[in-house]
Amino acid sequence: MKKLEEEYEKIHPKIYTFFYAKTGNQATAQDLCHDTFYEACKNIASFNGHSTLSTWVFSIANNLLKKYYRKNKYQQSLMQKLASLPDNETHSLEEMAEINEETKILLHHISKLDDASREIILLRIYGELSFAEIGILIGKSENYTRVTFHRLKLKIQKLMEETL
Repeated sequence: MKKLEEEYEKIHPKIYTFFYAKTGNQATAQDLCHDTFYEACKNIASFNGHSTLSTWVFSIANNLLKKYYRKNKYQQSLMQKLASLPDNETHSLEEMAEINEETKILLHHISKLDDASREIILLRIYGELSFAEIGILIGKSENYTRVTFHRLKLKIQKLMEETL
């Protein structure tokens, strides 16, 4: 921990600059920088010395940046999906209300899933990734992601039927 504290003064400006260059936002860069050092402190026991401390901290930073991009991609994609719902010219007001209500219920059920399950659902539906790509991202096999997605889809369909 002492070594991390000593390196902090040297690494912090580099990590901040890295995040600022990637995001273009000071507040986001500060938040991600803070999160990086929090994760580093929390997981310092896992640092095995096979790389420099700087490299290890930058790998944490890079992983957090990927997570940030995925999160924003989901949010943007979700907003696009919601915005692309059929317009009032082709559907009645009742049909639009029903579509919006079903979407809200679906999102509610997805939000109730555990993190790993929610990630698989969101990567597949909103990220439009293949099962192989999802497997790589979550560190599982393609078959695992395919079966898990299928089971989650059935579970959500059942919950939707009970709700509606």
